[in-house]
Amino acid sequence: MGKTLAEKILSEKSGQDAHAGDIVIASVDVAAFQDGTGPLGVRQLQKMHLEKVRAPKSILFIDHAAPSPRKELSNDHMLLRAFSKKTGALLSEVGDGVIHQRLVESHAKPGDVVIGADSHTCTSGALGAFATGMGSTDVAIGMAMGKTWLKVPETFRVEVKGDFPPGVYSKDLVLYLIGMLGADGATYKALEFGGRAIEKMSMEARFVLSNMAVEAGAKTGLIASDRKTKEYLRLRGRIRDWRLLRPDKDAKYERVIEIDASKLVPQIAFPHTVDNTRSVTEAKGVKVNQVFLGTCTNGRIEDLKIAARILRGRQRAPDTRLVVVPASREVYLSAMKSGLLEVFVRAGGIVMGPGCGPCVGVHQGVLGDGEVCLSTANRNFRGRMGNPEGFVYLASPATAAYSAINGEISDPREFFSKGKRKTIRKTVKKGKKR
Repeated sequence: MGKTLAEKILSEKSGQDAHAGDIVIASVDVAAFQDGTGPLGVRQLQKMHLEKVRAPKSILFIDHAAPSPRKELSNDHMLLRAFSKKTGALLSEVGDGVIHQRLVESHAKPGDVVIGADSHTCTSGALGAFATGMGSTDVAIGMAMGKTWLKVPETFRVEVKGDFPPGVYSKDLVLYLIGMLGADGATYKALEFGGRAIEKMSMEARFVLSNMAVEAGAKTGLIASDRKTKEYLRLRGRIRDWRLLRPDKDAKYERVIEIDASKLVPQIAFPHTVDNTRSVTEAKGVKVNQVFLGTCTNGRIEDLKIAARILRGRQRAPDTRLVVVPASREVYLSAMKSGLLEVFVRAGGIVMGPGCGPCVGVHQGVLGDGEVCLSTANRNFRGRMGNPEGFVYLASPATAAYSAINGEISDPREFFSKGKRKTIRKTVKKGKKR
């Protein structure tokens, strides 16, 4: 019987013929902490006198409160730095970027088992890795021992066909899927994305899908490793990390979900749950106090380019703040060289250093009572951005940028249709001159 991607990877890493439902002890390739969850894990290892690392790549990321806004968090950062020096674990410092972006840029690869003390570790699944979030102590043991136990998940195959209409992106697809499944509709399942639309997607767009798989309760979000994966790794000098990895044609799935991308419209997740999704037309007119462009979901260079195309030569609405946070140093530098940062600043926005920024509500953009933020993040839970009295809506970078201009949630398809009409008018005028 054929195997899914999850079954293939966990069979290889456990050395047994693993199928859905089996319990396996798997080798860990990458174990990661961030500064919000890492200190607890490190202290647990210290209590157990197990202060060492055996996972081939053990990495500590200082990204959630970077730079630190409080002395208590600064002390936690000191703890992680000391652990890195003592054990040889890699350290990703303030300004290097968000854990999940850094993992796909430099560390995770097809066929890996990646565990992280952060639920969105599943982002690396877009590279064809079995990547999943775990509790701090579980990751600590995986980091110290180089192994972890897992139940092989059943798999939901998400087959996507068709072409995305202008103004509609992978963020809209995954929000639509989460709305369909519900917040617990795929609990401890593997979401395996495939189909012609996925094959045509950029890696940046694929990362969005895997990143948000957990918002439907999934254990991991997997995408086959193909030529797009190969090119992504090659551009980062990591061609040796690539391998072809795809599910068997006769793999057995618990459920197959078919979606036609051509029929999708921009989606909005309403407060205070990610699965509270509706079409943008149902949200039009909601006044927005802050627009946040960034995060491990949509803070990549492709996302910034999409937003800059809309914002170029335009201004944010007077009563709407625009906060932009590139997901990593690599993204920041690329945006700087290509002039994107200037576009955001001239549009009235503020660009901050790479990191999580306002997403977790620690600093850099906490909402006031009753304020509304339209964010490109992956979560909109009550209090997520630092204030239980705030309201967070989720959307794509295009929807966020267009809404920043209008001061209210707006349909980005209007921008693209206007652009099309301008092109038509120019063509007609040229024709008359001839």
